Amino acid sequence: MRIVYCTPSLYLAGGVERVLTTKVNYLADVGGHDVTVILTDGKGKEPFYKLSPKVKVVQLDIGFERMWNRPLWQRAWIYIRGMRRYKQALRKTLMELRADIVVSTMRREINFICDIPDGSHKIGELHVTRKHYRNFEANENNSFKQWLSNRWSCQLVEKVQGLDALVVLTPHEVTQWPELENVRCIPNPLPFHIASDEEMAARQRHNDASGAVICVGRYSYQKGIDLLLNTWAEVSKQHPSWRLDIYGSGDRKPYQQQAVDLGLLPDATTFESRTLRLLPASDDIRSEYLSHDIYALSSRFEGFGMVIIEAEACGLPVVAFDCPTGPKELVDDTRTGLLVPDGDVAAMASALNKLIKEKALREQMSIAARKAVMRFDVQNVMLQWQQLFAEITSF
Repeated sequence: MRIVYCTPSLYLAGGVERVLTTKVNYLADVGGHDVTVILTDGKGKEPFYKLSPKVKVVQLDIGFERMWNRPLWQRAWIYIRGMRRYKQALRKTLMELRADIVVSTMRREINFICDIPDGSHKIGELHVTRKHYRNFEANENNSFKQWLSNRWSCQLVEKVQGLDALVVLTPHEVTQWPELENVRCIPNPLPFHIASDEEMAARQRHNDASGAVICVGRYSYQKGIDLLLNTWAEVSKQHPSWRLDIYGSGDRKPYQQQAVDLGLLPDATTFESRTLRLLPASDDIRSEYLSHDIYALSSRFEGFGMVIIEAEACGLPVVAFDCPTGPKELVDDTRTGLLVPDGDVAAMASALNKLIKEKALREQMSIAARKAVMRFDVQNVMLQWQQLFAEITSF
């Protein structure tokens, strides 16, 4: 098949970029499909994750990223002008490609993609919950933004009804679209293989008095880094020889200052101390997982929680807030990790303390996690995608 994906960019170290790269690489290298990715942003920037040479990239260079960190009125002007250019450029490109399948990652093109008469079947794949799609984060909301978000949401149902399928990531999220009959659930695939017994044996084993907890995610309100730092301030009192490592893109400075205020960093000239490291995104995150003992997820909300299955694949027990949506479906409470009430810092501190103290429990959960995550192996997940493609195209 000729398959096209539409997404803003590939140069960021985000979950959507990682998942999309994993899928298009598989479709081109293993499935033998003709795959093209159409981008609107990041001209001249290399993909953060390794992209197969068989995958073609079309850069439309619309420049929506110029909206970042601008006042709302400027963002609106850039958006309106950009959308006009994007509609014209994407229509021209799709009419030339004549794909069998066009997949939208549910960004700006979802507003008009079903109106392009290129003969393709259209699929949307949603990487966040419906509640948080086209929504502003609570820390940057106001009455006008809330009105705008509600208006977007009302328009959304009409747009996605024209799709051949809307793919969401969890069974719970399927229930959030009662107006639609075209909703399918396909989880995200693991971007790397499950750790072997040899890798587990080779991993440095710490004694009960020392070790390291890892968190991977953008330095943002959504990922709850502020909540995790508050949690770690309590945990480090009981376990001063343990360290928390946070890896992610975004602005670390606000969290650096919070860490200084909490006594986790000595001052605002450094991002590292004996008990805490605020690190940039890693281009070899699998190796980082393998060098840690516990994964902590502090998100206020998720669409899936890709980092959970990545950590489990590397044999890490997970301590996670039971936020919407993903942790409940991905963490088998008391078997592969511990779920705590959403946003409850004291409960997360207690759960981390428990796993830090009980090395035998960590090792039991490590074994269970690697077994449980097998259902997200890329071959299993991509088989579901190829079955969906064949079903809607009768290929």
